[in-house]
Amino acid sequence: MNNYYEQFLVFSASLVANTFSALAGGGAGLIQFPVLIFLGLSFSVALATHKIASVALGVGASVRYLKEDVLERKFAFFMAVVGIPAVILGSFTVVHIPESLAKAILGVLTIALGLHSLVNKQLGAVYQPAHRDLTGLVKGGVALAVIGFLNGSIASGTGLFATLVLIAWFGMDYKRAVAYTLVIVGLFWNGSGAVVLAMIATVKWSWLPVLLLGSFVGGYLGAHLAILKGNQWIKRSYEVMTIAVGIKLLCC
Repeated sequence: MNNYYEQFLVFSASLVANTFSALAGGGAGLIQFPVLIFLGLSFSVALATHKIASVALGVGASVRYLKEDVLERKFAFFMAVVGIPAVILGSFTVVHIPESLAKAILGVLTIALGLHSLVNKQLGAVYQPAHRDLTGLVKGGVALAVIGFLNGSIASGTGLFATLVLIAWFGMDYKRAVAYTLVIVGLFWNGSGAVVLAMIATVKWSWLPVLLLGSFVGGYLGAHLAILKGNQWIKRSYEVMTIAVGIKLLCC
């Protein structure tokens, strides 16, 4: 395959995947990860390369969201502290259940997220902070840590789970929850996982420049669209992305 054409395909996939991911609050791997495999990378190399490139999604979204000042620093710090160690542990841990079973379980759960949002019309419509006492933070922190572990080990669609926890447990609206997911999960969680994978796995370094560019531009563009369109647009995008990611996990 012509090198320029190959690089164009990689960039295009990255741009589209990360734009939708930034709008929906996760799911970049739905498009980007399979394309890397289709273009000839092994599963492990594609995973490591995708993971490192996904950090640029967080950077691009952060540049846009920081202008809006929607993040509470204490809560953002809380998410980073409970998630990063779990991501690192997940990245180093070998999952002992068969990969096909893990994908099937994750696929069913991801579809359930989309259907739950679809049925609950008012879910994430308004910002109503909840469970910010010690007990609530501990329970929510455990949920986020589990998601962080999955982020480091399985990696597919975990941002979508974090988004729903922020909405259903902590009372955020979609716009605010997606902002936290993109900045904290996209930048800090994925960043810590990327460092580990860069040390222990093979990476397709020649593709990273265009992947990083596509991820950054897509992250910024998706965040910009989310800010402009508001909660209902984000909610619908979230529902489409979760169901699509779940079907992909079940079928592939």
